[in-house]
Amino acid sequence: MAHLALFLAVAAFVHAAPPVLRLATTTSTEDSGLLAAILPAFEKACACRVDVIAVGTGQALEIARRGDADVVLVHSRIAEDQFVREHHARERRDVMYNDFVIVGPADDPARVASTALASDAFAGIARATATFVSRGDKSGTESAEKAVWAAAKISPAGAAWYRSLGQGMGETLVTANEQRAYTLADRGTWLSMRQRLPELRLLVGGATLADNRDPTLHNQYGVMAVNPDQHPGVNFALAGRFVDWLVSPATQRAIGEFGRQKFGQSLFYPNAARRER
Repeated sequence: MAHLALFLAVAAFVHAAPPVLRLATTTSTEDSGLLAAILPAFEKACACRVDVIAVGTGQALEIARRGDADVVLVHSRIAEDQFVREHHARERRDVMYNDFVIVGPADDPARVASTALASDAFAGIARATATFVSRGDKSGTESAEKAVWAAAKISPAGAAWYRSLGQGMGETLVTANEQRAYTLADRGTWLSMRQRLPELRLLVGGATLADNRDPTLHNQYGVMAVNPDQHPGVNFALAGRFVDWLVSPATQRAIGEFGRQKFGQSLFYPNAARRER
C-alpha cells in the first residue's frame, strides 16, 4: 500500500506540473524589464512556465545548438542566419528593434558628444585613450561594437584603456558607471537603468531612436524555435506557440507600449514581419 500511495503521489505531481518552455535570450530583454512585463500573459494563456536563460546572443545560440533551449530570442542577424543555415531552426521571425547608443562619463573627456557617427566617436575615444568597457561576452551588442571599431579602422584589443568584461549589458553599464568609462549599450537597457547610473550620460545616438543619425546602430531582434529534427528533446509545439504569440498583434502592441509611459518613449519597437525561410 505504501508503494502504491507513493506512486499515486508522484503521478499526481507529474500530472500537475506545468509544461516548461526554455527560452535562451539576450540579457537586454531581461535587464530592460521587457520579459517580466510580457511573459506572464503567455504563461497564463498556455498554462506553462517559461524558464529564462539570459546570456549574450552567442551563448544563447550555443545553448540552443546543444538542444538545451526550446526557443531563442536574440539580436545578431548574421549569427541568426547561420543558425538557420545549420538547420538548428527551420525559420527566423523578426520581432522588434531598438538601437544602440554610446554612453560615457558626464564630463566626456574624449569629446564625442558632438559626433553623429559611432565610428567617429570610437575614434575619438581611442585618440583620448579614454577608458572603454566592452561586454566581451559574444553578444549581439559586442558584435555591433566590433563592427563600429572596424568601421573606425581601430583594433582596440590589448590597449590599456580597453577593458573586456565578459558580462551582460546591465553589469557592463554598472561597471562603466563605477569606472567613469564609455560603452556601447542598447537604448532599452540604458533607459531602464539610467537612474542608477549617475556618472553616465547618453552621448551619441540622440534622445530618442528617431534622433539617432547613425543607421549602423539599428538593433534588430529575431525569434527562432529550435528544430526538433536536429534536437528531438525540445518542446517544439510549445516553442511554436511562443513564436506565434510573440509576433501576434496583441503582444506586438504590448511590446510597443512597454516603457512608453515611464520613459516617454518605447524601449522596443515591434516589427513582426512575414515568415522567412
